[in-house]
Amino acid sequence: MLAAGCGAARRPPQPYPGPPPPAAVFPALAEPAAEAPSADSAGEAVASFALSLQGSPYVNGGAGLDGFDCSGFVQYVFAQSGVTLPRSVLEQFAEGTGVDGIPEAGDLVFFAIDGDRVSHVGIATGPDTFVHAPSSRGVVREDRLSAPYWSRRYAGARRVLPYRGAGTGRYNSRTEGARPRRQRQKSGTAELDTLSKRSL
Repeated sequence: MLAAGCGAARRPPQPYPGPPPPAAVFPALAEPAAEAPSADSAGEAVASFALSLQGSPYVNGGAGLDGFDCSGFVQYVFAQSGVTLPRSVLEQFAEGTGVDGIPEAGDLVFFAIDGDRVSHVGIATGPDTFVHAPSSRGVVREDRLSAPYWSRRYAGARRVLPYRGAGTGRYNSRTEGARPRRQRQKSGTAELDTLSKRSL
């Protein structure tokens, strides 16, 4: 935040000695152009807001403060940052770009709980943590990606911000289609396996 008075036009001494100069002599200072948020700052802001919702109840089909399911939680959190995501896990898996390696704060992380089909989503809060709305234990909470249960079911990560749609000035999360789970990012899975072994 700029200090008070910084950049403001100075008032001439009173009484002013003679007529004021033409306005062109003292052109108005241009407002600095707003910078697009970096990937780090945007992702960390999303993750921070998501963490603030820990303890919110799980509600099947919920997508608001009265309660969330996993995809409703993700949709709600990103909506607060001006990013529109679809409602279902599979639709969200088709958004953004695939992440190679360890996910970063703000990335979507996906899991196949039963079989090969992705069925659960959360938001990465760090290299080994994510926040989500699981049906078990009934509240939004943070878990470790390297925990055996989650690392075995990890299906990949997608990055949906802060990509800016060309010429729109608005965030746009859709840049490529989803990849099948069998083609998930192998490097990220291998690194998570390493983290899991270290945590044992």
